[in-house]
Amino acid sequence: MENKQFKAIFFAILAAALYAISSPVSKLLLKEVPPTLMASFLYLGAGLGMSVVDIIKRRKYTEKTEARLTKQELPYTIGMVALDIAAPIFLMIGLTMTSAANVSLLNNFEIVATSLIALIIFKEPIGKRLLGAIFLITMSSVILSVEDISSFSFSFGSIFVLLASICWGLENNCTRKLSVKDPLQVVIIKGFGSGIGSLIIAFILGEKANNISFIIVSLILGFFAYGLSIFFYIYAQRDLGAAKTSAYYAVSPFIGVGLSLIIFRDIPTPSFIIALSIMIIGMYFASIEKHNHKHHHIAITHEHSHSHDDGHHGHSHNETVIGKHTHIHTHEECMHSHKHNQDIHHMHAH
Repeated sequence: MENKQFKAIFFAILAAALYAISSPVSKLLLKEVPPTLMASFLYLGAGLGMSVVDIIKRRKYTEKTEARLTKQELPYTIGMVALDIAAPIFLMIGLTMTSAANVSLLNNFEIVATSLIALIIFKEPIGKRLLGAIFLITMSSVILSVEDISSFSFSFGSIFVLLASICWGLENNCTRKLSVKDPLQVVIIKGFGSGIGSLIIAFILGEKANNISFIIVSLILGFFAYGLSIFFYIYAQRDLGAAKTSAYYAVSPFIGVGLSLIIFRDIPTPSFIIALSIMIIGMYFASIEKHNHKHHHIAITHEHSHSHDDGHHGHSHNETVIGKHTHIHTHEECMHSHKHNQDIHHMHAH
């Protein structure tokens, strides 16, 4: 179980690092590619790239180890795509009405939105340490974003940016509900669905891009910064839960700033060093979050990737099964107490 946790934490930080590439590189690409079209290319690059990975994987591994999406997950799938299209639109409206500094500051509300939605709507258990970690991470993100405290003013533009953050927070939780299914399939649907949606909006807005090499680089960036990043993010959510994954993922702005310092030859500011210190404390609290309470598992029949050494899958097979596999199986109703983190088997309400 500990190994699974470390692997999931590694995936969450890897997802953050891959996503961090998008900011400094996008900044260079936005000189030739308009913003909505850029968002579309990033998502389409993710969809196309992960489709190629899926084809290679299917040819190499004939045995099915991941569960495919079913009609049961359709509401969350539609929600994920719709929210991924809506969020950037709200962000663009906000950008036209308020300062860029305001936008980057308010964007960090996504971490808080993800955790609060996970706690209130999806009843994901969140311990005091994780709540403290979320608070510290949000504080450090705010310090990182604010250049001039006097420039912060609440406006209609700010409300639209907050709406974008809430959309992404809700979208993170929709993706969480799909995390037990095949991550490749989830990313492909997310990439093509959101990419085509953004492309239609870009055409309505009359956006155009003529530089082919910039378009190709945008698609490649989308594969790494969106496709692979979301893929690892989903794997992390599977064992950590939406709130905890979001806390680890918050390291992304720091990696982004670090890359920007190298690419644009900037010198780290005192506020960056202060924010980094607070972030490290927050990450520490997030990593030691474990809680022990009596909890009730309802009887459930479902399909997802699992192995028989995780303490939750004791059912028998007619033939010998080793390692990860997927099939429809039933968990009997039970009540027990043991230390755990937020994983796919601990989505009960406290």
